[in-house]
Amino acid sequence: MYSKKGHNNSGQGNRGGNQGQRGGSRDAKNTGGHGGGRSKEDGMIVTPPDKTLIAVAIFLVVIGIMAVCSSSAPRAIASDDNPFIFAFKQVAWMFGGIFGCWWFAKTDYNRFKNLSLVFGWIVVGLLLLVQFTPLGVTVNEAKRWLMLGPLQFQPSEICKPAAILMFAAIFSKGINLFDSAKIPYYVVFALMLLLTYKQPNLSMVILLLTTFLAIYFCAGGNIRNFLLYGVAAVPLLWFTIKDYQKQRLLIWLNPEKDPLGAGYNIIQSLVAFADGSFFGVGYGNSKQKLSWLPEGHTDFIFAVIAEEFGFLGCFFIICLFAVFVYRGFLIASRSTDLFGKLLAVGITFSIGFQALINMSVTSALVPATGIPLPFISYGGSSLFVTLCMLGVLLSISRKRVQRISARTKSYAHY
Repeated sequence: MYSKKGHNNSGQGNRGGNQGQRGGSRDAKNTGGHGGGRSKEDGMIVTPPDKTLIAVAIFLVVIGIMAVCSSSAPRAIASDDNPFIFAFKQVAWMFGGIFGCWWFAKTDYNRFKNLSLVFGWIVVGLLLLVQFTPLGVTVNEAKRWLMLGPLQFQPSEICKPAAILMFAAIFSKGINLFDSAKIPYYVVFALMLLLTYKQPNLSMVILLLTTFLAIYFCAGGNIRNFLLYGVAAVPLLWFTIKDYQKQRLLIWLNPEKDPLGAGYNIIQSLVAFADGSFFGVGYGNSKQKLSWLPEGHTDFIFAVIAEEFGFLGCFFIICLFAVFVYRGFLIASRSTDLFGKLLAVGITFSIGFQALINMSVTSALVPATGIPLPFISYGGSSLFVTLCMLGVLLSISRKRVQRISARTKSYAHY
C-alpha cells in the first residue's frame, strides 16, 4: 500500500515537473528578448536595463535638442535656411540613434567580442576613405567627414566604440601588453590614431589614448610606465603639433593677447557665462549666439546654455553627467564577467571624459579643442554613436539570472 501510494505520488510529481518545465519553456520562448522578461535561453531570466541611466539620457537628449534649436537658429537664418533646419537634422539622427540604442540594449554584448578586430579594420577603412578619396569632406580646414550620398558623418566618432571593444576583448583575456596575439589590435589602434591625427583631430586622439589607459588600468595593469612615457613624449609632441595648436596653448594662459584672433572664442564664451549669471537670461534670449560666439551650436553650446539658463542650468547638466558616470561604473562593478566590466568602464569613461573636456574648454579651464558635448552638441555622428554606446551599456546592465524551475521550487518548499 505504501509503495503504491509513493509510486503514484512520484508519478504525479514527475508529471507536474514536466508540465512546469514545458510551461517554463513556453514562457521563455514567448517573452524572449524583451526587457524584464525571460530571454530565449531556456531557464534564464533577463532583468530590465538600468532605468536611471535611461532617464538621465532622455533628459540630456531633450536638453540637447532644445539647445540646438535655440543656438543654431541665427546661423540658419543668416544662410537663408529654415530657422529649425539644424534641429530637424538633429532629431532625425536622434531617431536613428534611439533605434540603435534599442537594438544594442536587447542584444547580448558578448556577441561582439569576437568581432572587435573586424570592426576596427572597418573603421580604419572609413578613415582611409576620408583622407584619400573624393568622398572626404573638408570643413573649417579639417578633413573629418565622409559623404555617402545624402549622408555626411564623421568616422572618427566610430573610433571610440571600436577602440573600447577591442581593448575590452583583449584585456579580458590577460593584461600582458607584449602578448603576440594583441599585436593586430595594436596595429589597428595605431592606424586609427595616425589617421585621426592627420585630419587633424588631436582632441579625439587624446580621448582614445586616455580611454585605452582607463581600460588597461581597470583590467589590473600598471599605468606607471605609461605615465613616464607620456612625460618623456611631451617635448616630442611640442615639435609635432601644428602651429595653430601651439597658439591655443599659449593663448589659453592669456586670451587678451589676441582678443580678435586665437583668444576670441574663449573670451566670447566667458562673456556668455558672465551674462547668464545665476538664473540666466531665459531660453532663446542669448546674445552671444547672434554671430558673436562661433560654433555656438557645436563645440561651445555649453556656453549658450550657461547664458540662457545660468549657473542653475549648468549645474543641472553637470549633475546629469555625474549620475551617468556613477551609474555606468556601478554597472561595471556589478557585471559578472571581465569583458562586460571593461566594456562598461570604457563606454562610461569615454562619454564622461568627453563631457568634462568640453565643459572645461568652454569655461577656459583647459586649452581650446574641438570636441562636442555628448548627447547635447549638434552633430548627427556624435549623437548616433553616443546613443549606440548607451545601448551597449544598457545591455551590460541587464542581468541574466537562472530561473527556478517548478521542481526546484517544490524541493525548496519542503
